[in-house]
Amino acid sequence: MIEIMSALDSIDSLLFSISRALCSPFAVFVQIQGCVICLLLAAGWAGAAYVRNRETRQMKKCMKDGNPFAFLSHDIHDLEHSTQVKLPGVTVVMPLKGFGEHNLHNWRTQLTSLYGGPLEFLFIVDSTEDPAYHAVSRLLLDFKDDVDARLIVAGPSTTCSQKVHNQLVGVEKMHKDSKYVLFLDDDVRLHPGSIGALTAEMIKNPEIFIQTGYPLDLPSGSLGSYCIYEYHMPCSMGFATGGRTFFLWGGCMMMHADDFRTDKHGVVTQLSDGGYSDDMTLAAIAGANKRLITSPPVAVFPHPLASDLTFSRYWNYLRKQTFVLESYTTYVNWIMNRALFSVHCYLSWGFVSPYIMAIFHVAAALGFQFKYNSAEEHVLNPNGLRLVGCLVICTIIELLSMWNLTRIEVRLCNMLSPEAPPLSLSAYNWCLVFVAMVVDNFLYPISAIRSHFSQSINWSGIRYHLRNGKIHKIDRTMEKGKKFSDLAAKRLYGRKAQSKISILGTLSRSLANWRQPKKYDV
Repeated sequence: MIEIMSALDSIDSLLFSISRALCSPFAVFVQIQGCVICLLLAAGWAGAAYVRNRETRQMKKCMKDGNPFAFLSHDIHDLEHSTQVKLPGVTVVMPLKGFGEHNLHNWRTQLTSLYGGPLEFLFIVDSTEDPAYHAVSRLLLDFKDDVDARLIVAGPSTTCSQKVHNQLVGVEKMHKDSKYVLFLDDDVRLHPGSIGALTAEMIKNPEIFIQTGYPLDLPSGSLGSYCIYEYHMPCSMGFATGGRTFFLWGGCMMMHADDFRTDKHGVVTQLSDGGYSDDMTLAAIAGANKRLITSPPVAVFPHPLASDLTFSRYWNYLRKQTFVLESYTTYVNWIMNRALFSVHCYLSWGFVSPYIMAIFHVAAALGFQFKYNSAEEHVLNPNGLRLVGCLVICTIIELLSMWNLTRIEVRLCNMLSPEAPPLSLSAYNWCLVFVAMVVDNFLYPISAIRSHFSQSINWSGIRYHLRNGKIHKIDRTMEKGKKFSDLAAKRLYGRKAQSKISILGTLSRSLANWRQPKKYDV
């Protein structure tokens, strides 16, 4: 017992010493910096919420003025046949890998777009053994008389990532009269008017080089899914500008088709020559040539995460995201990536450090409260608890701002897809959101440093090796344990005979119940 009491006294003394040390000028600066980061994030999300909310108010005004189809166009006259027949052709290119629980519903939202102009869909897979091949084949049978859609086998990539290779094969196969090409990931859930809204902006401003959007993550309940939601939320500020932006998301990119036909600015050359990330490469090209990237306020898409998304799959996803900064096309692009690397790592740990310090302050205060009487209270520096109080207030403001932006984006998505089961905030666990904020920001620098020194990454079962910012080696070994993708629980591999049973069984059940909402569709 004496030894235990002695150990407790030692721990108390250590906590008091640490608490006093954390009141030094440098430590106070770090804690104040954490509060500032929280308030800056809150301000950014408030600005993004204003832009998204302005769009919902505009839609409500249009409906009040007699336009029940405001989710398609603010001007009901744009929906008249005489206007629709003049719309330009659009080719939608969807590079696919694997088949998962939400893919079928996502593809249906893309195929059932209410765009009035010529529209073709190109689903691109690397081989017929990809489970997505069987799923899409069955799906297109249902739509064969209603949409212009094709399934194309691109073959394995040799000089760039498989996704980039599939995209380039898609633009080679697109219709010669298509004016715009829209690249979509298979986890994008479109609204009925999304393609029309993107096209209208391209027509309005021909100077636009790329139009993009951003996903609204719907966490599945696991800590990993909340970490991904938290990771995406700060980035959402750059996409909620309602116009010009410097950010680009590869899940939704609309471009001029002729830019690929003529290899303008070297878009085809730079993507095919060792290109790892489609959005980072195209964003670098846009920046180097001072071309315009925009993101309309309606370009926010529901993104349900896998119901069994584990923490290890989140870690693999984070590794892919940090690895993107290791790819580059020019020296200027390399400098910018290094700057992003440094700033993000600094801010991530600058965000986490105050919470670690707060734990020591609170632990020391609790230990002091139980051990000493009021006459000895001067032993504990009260400034530590004052800093903890400021951090708590700033954190609450930050979480409220994040909640408000999510609430507005959920409402906007419901208005843009009135035919779909409504989304809801009720499934969000905001305690887990806070935990995810700390965990994700703590792990980001670790992942970034590991990516920097490894120079290789496994992406959907394919290992890519970089040299001087470009892919120089591709290993297709179907690495052990990589049977599923990171976010969508998509099965990536499987022997033909076995996958035919499992995939078609899953597909038939999904076809029968595709209108039934998943856990995060309600």
